[in-house]
Order: sequence, then C-alpha cells, then structure tokens
Amino acid sequence: MRTGRALAAAVLAVAVALAAAGCDGGDGSAHAGDPSSDGSTGGTTGDGTHGSTGSPSGGATPVALDPAHAVDPPGRRTGLIAPADIVANGSKTIPDDKVAAIRALDGVVGVEQIALATVPIENRALHVAAVDPGSYRNWVIDSNSAQTAEVWDRVAGGELALRPSLKKRAPITDDGFLALGSTEDAEEVHVGAYAPQSWLVDAVVNDTWIPTLDMTPGNALLIRTGGTAPERLRKPIQRILQGTEASVQMTDVVAREGLDPGAVQTAVVVGTISDAVGTFRYTVLAGGHIAPDPAWEAAHIATEPVPILGNVTCNKLIFPQLRAALEDVIAQGLADKVHPGEYAGCYYPRFIAGTTTLSNHAFGLALDLNVPGNQRGTAGEMDRGVVAIFKHWGFTWGGDWQYTDPMHFEMNHLVRPQ
Repeated sequence: MRTGRALAAAVLAVAVALAAAGCDGGDGSAHAGDPSSDGSTGGTTGDGTHGSTGSPSGGATPVALDPAHAVDPPGRRTGLIAPADIVANGSKTIPDDKVAAIRALDGVVGVEQIALATVPIENRALHVAAVDPGSYRNWVIDSNSAQTAEVWDRVAGGELALRPSLKKRAPITDDGFLALGSTEDAEEVHVGAYAPQSWLVDAVVNDTWIPTLDMTPGNALLIRTGGTAPERLRKPIQRILQGTEASVQMTDVVAREGLDPGAVQTAVVVGTISDAVGTFRYTVLAGGHIAPDPAWEAAHIATEPVPILGNVTCNKLIFPQLRAALEDVIAQGLADKVHPGEYAGCYYPRFIAGTTTLSNHAFGLALDLNVPGNQRGTAGEMDRGVVAIFKHWGFTWGGDWQYTDPMHFEMNHLVRPQ
C-alpha cells in the first residue's frame, strides 16, 4: 500500500530526472513518467484530447512505476476497434463454458472478459476494471485512445488510466496518485493516463491488481454484436447466464440515457465497506431514483433509534458505531452541536444529482448533518470536535475532500464498540 506508493514515487522521480537530462523519445517528447505540461501524466489531456508526452513511438519503453503490478507492454495494436454493444456483469466469475456459449451465439462477433468492481471514493462510486491492456484497448469508445500506445503501456506498467471527465473530480494527489477507497490505508495507484474507456467503466488497471483490490476475476463481459441488433441477443445471453446472477444491459441505451432503464444493474463493492454492501442490485427509475433489489433492502436496511437524531433509516451494520459516535458526542458535552431538525437522511436510493453514479447514501452508509450551514464547496460550520469523534468511530468526513461536503459523514470501515 504505502510502501508500493513510495517505490512508485521513487521510480517516477528517477524517470523525471532522466527526462530532464535529455532522454527523449526521438520526437522531443519525454519518456513515460514525466508529467505533461497540463498536469496530466500521459495518454490524454484532461479534456480528452491527446497530449504529446511519453509517447513510446520513438522506441522508448515507459518505466514501470509499480514493478509489483507490471506486465509486459502490449506491443503493436491489431484488430477491430469498437465498443461493446452489451455488458454483462455479476458478483461471481463467469464460467468458461458460459463465455464460450455466448461467443458461439449467432450475431456475437466478440467477447472480452474483465474484472469489474465498484469503489466508493469521496461518496462517488467509481467503476474500476482490471483488464488485459493489449486486448481491452480495442473495446474503448474512442479509437484515438485505443491507438495511443502510451496509455496501454502505462496500464501494463502498473498505473491507472482514468476517464478524462473525472480528472478534476477525483481526489488525485499532487504527485499523481488516486486512493481506491476512503480509508487511510486504501490502495493507491498512480494515474498514468486520462483516456476514454469502455461503456460503464471509469478507470482501468491491469489484471495483476485483482487480488490487491479484492476484485472478482472475470465477473464481467464486454460483448460486440456487429450488424445484429443487440436487443435481439439480450434474452439468449440471459438464458446462458442463468444461475450466475449476472445482469445484462444494452450500451446503446447507455449512450443515449446513461443506463439501461428496467435492466437489473449490479454493483460489486470492494474495500472495507464490502461486508456492509455485498452485491448491490438495482433498477433505474425516473428522476435519478433507483429501486434496490427488495431482498437486498430487507437484508441490509432498517429503521432504528439513535441518540440525538431519533429514528433513522440506514444500513444495519452502521448502527453500532453510529450510536457509539453520538453517545460520545453527548459524553463530551457537544450534543447541542448536532441539530436534529437539520438532519437530511442516511438511506437514500438514488444517484448523485445529475449523474448515473451511486453514492454511499444508496447503500445506507452515509448521513448528512446540520445541512444549512454546511453546503458543498464550503469549509462549513461543523464543530471540529464532532468531526473528530465521528472519525474515531470509523467515519470519513466530507469536509476533508477535494470538493468539500461538510454536512456529509460516511462509514469507511466497520468498528465494533466494546
């Protein structure tokens, strides 16, 4: 974790020093590892256009910033470049015989098996895929991204490629690292490129990261249908995947509306809150709302009394540490710093406003306190003693985030009070 970051940072420093000494790629561009002039670290710039840094076209091979997570560079790209028409994903590895049966369907022209997980980062659930960079690159939605060798060399070298629209939203450190999780010991990956990805994917790493991030190998499929209407293949694919609990969705609807209305969506949450969420299945409703699977809701959500706030509806596993935090607030004479009339809820099954991205409120693992004086983008008026107590009991405070949300507290790990 931190040791891996320190090693990667040291390698990055060496690479930058070499670049500064005049080690260029033959066309005047720096080798991989040299941050580009716009603050990106290769591949594409923040607006999705392609930068000039680190291109290995001049014969240079990017330095592997994380040797423990490096694989061989993918080399020359070959084959068709086209995004998936259908995406299937679930909580378990999709068996080889079912993948083969889907490949054999009349109308299916390609299948790519990947690992896909949901990682909550500052109340934004990002879809992170672990892939073979050599074959996956042909499935992205932008052909320029597929053909930019540096992007995939960076991924092969152990770095992360991030969707350009997230460049300013993700909490990336000054030295280019992104923590994949909310806890202090969350795994940190160096952002090597900003590049468009496949539908329903926000970021990619190579598949050596699967055990490190506790991902499920091969739990998702990208499927191309070529000239065949993808809707015709939905039911045949669903029949093949019966028993795997994998959901099947059309990406033409994703392109138009963001998600496939009515289709079951699956979020496989990893990290320290995974025990509280498990596999989260839901369907998309109008107005940004979602309908969680009733069985998941019955197993995970409850309404119970807590100190100061009274009855609240949250994830069942949050209650012991939420009660402990609020009892501690009372014990330290700070009860008047939490205003029950300004509490804005915990379990709220909907997307982040204006997006199709889940928040921790959708899992019942976040609560908003003292709303009027603690708006997003401000320092807020939240008492720092209350903040310290909630942090002690396993909560992250939104006031610490890159784009602050000082009303917001979310569980980042389970704490069992004695």
